[in-house]
Amino acid sequence: QVQLVESGGGLVQAGGSLRLSCAASGDTFSSYGMGWFRQVPGREREFVGSITWSGSHTYLPDSVKGRFTISRDNAKNTVYLQMNMLKPDDTAGYYCAAKRFGQLHITTASYDYWGRGTQVTVST
Repeated sequence: QVQLVESGGGLVQAGGSLRLSCAASGDTFSSYGMGWFRQVPGREREFVGSITWSGSHTYLPDSVKGRFTISRDNAKNTVYLQMNMLKPDDTAGYYCAAKRFGQLHITTASYDYWGRGTQVTVST
């Protein structure tokens, strides 16, 4: 079992950047494929990126490709979401998720563990 805690959210102006972190504990982090999702109240959780256990492969949807980057540091048990050129539409709660021996999964149902999220607000 793994516990996940996100951090790094906040208020930023459009065009700015934020780096979210997700710290894992409780199990061998390098065994887990990781994902990032976001959610606005009243809407379904939306996939924004995934990374394999080794960090050698990543996948991001077109909505964030070229602006967001996902990475991980297995020595620090942490996965990151670097967000650049932020837009007001990026405003949401951001959640990290883990799946043991996972690959580049894109659906919420694929993941076994979730953090509680961190809020990102992008102002105009």
